[in-house]
Amino acid sequence: MSTESQFEPVAARRARRVANPSRVYALSLPNILTYGRIVIVPLVCLCLYMEEDRYRWLALGLFTVAAVTDFLDGYLARIWAQSSPLGRMLDPIADKLLVSACLLMLCAVGVIDGWSLWAAVVILCREVLVSGLREFLAELRVSVPVTKLAKWKTTAQLVSLGFLLAGPAGDQVLPHNTEIGLTLLWLSALLTLYTGYDYFRAGLRYVLEDAPE
Repeated sequence: MSTESQFEPVAARRARRVANPSRVYALSLPNILTYGRIVIVPLVCLCLYMEEDRYRWLALGLFTVAAVTDFLDGYLARIWAQSSPLGRMLDPIADKLLVSACLLMLCAVGVIDGWSLWAAVVILCREVLVSGLREFLAELRVSVPVTKLAKWKTTAQLVSLGFLLAGPAGDQVLPHNTEIGLTLLWLSALLTLYTGYDYFRAGLRYVLEDAPE
């Protein structure tokens, strides 16, 4: 058997990976981390229904794991060259599910109330509108890169939700824990408004024009 024929199966496998990366990497570690983040969402919601402090801490623990995987899945996909259309599709969906579900549950249990409800509304509306814009631009094959400020916005959201998930249980350990979380929530809402406007300004010219040939 020649050297060339010995390496034919390897070359064929590599060709299949290039041809269909989503199928090959469906069970890669980065994608598994993304699946796990989606599974964690209902578990965090369930914990928030419970009144005992231990479930608050459990919700915070699960949320922290999800937040860490949000960084790890993209990082590992890049350094291991395992990026795939499936991962690129599910990653923002998992992020928005986590943030939106936590915001809704925190409003339902009364941790976010009063004027702070408007901060949650701003964040939720922005997520829906930007998702719609991204979907429209994807049809035109126009990418919308994530800015550094948008990453800071996401970080502020996750940190604020961490404080708020601990809620009353956290107030017993850290004075004004909930107030800190609400302050950070307003900060992330302001960043959300700015980054949302930035995205729409960048995409508006495509929305108002005919699709490119």
